[in-house]
Amino acid sequence: MISHDFTPRGVCARSIHVDLSDDGKVVESVSFVGGCNGNLKAIGKLVAGMSVDRVVELLQGNTCGPRSTSCADQLTLALREAAAEA
Repeated sequence: MISHDFTPRGVCARSIHVDLSDDGKVVESVSFVGGCNGNLKAIGKLVAGMSVDRVVELLQGNTCGPRSTSCADQLTLALREAAAEA
């Protein structure tokens, strides 16, 4: 399993922890520190078991209010970084 901690920028969450399969292709789990607790726990549940590529396809570019990014968008950066470690 690949474990990766990511510090997001421009959002309320302070940290994103991702666990990927050994080959870096499948999301095993995601957890956030800070941010909208209920929504971010839900995102973690929804993406568990999905391919990294599919999650990135769905969430990349998502914004939050006037911000040019969101916790979901920052998650895609975290997943790409973690997958690159495989």
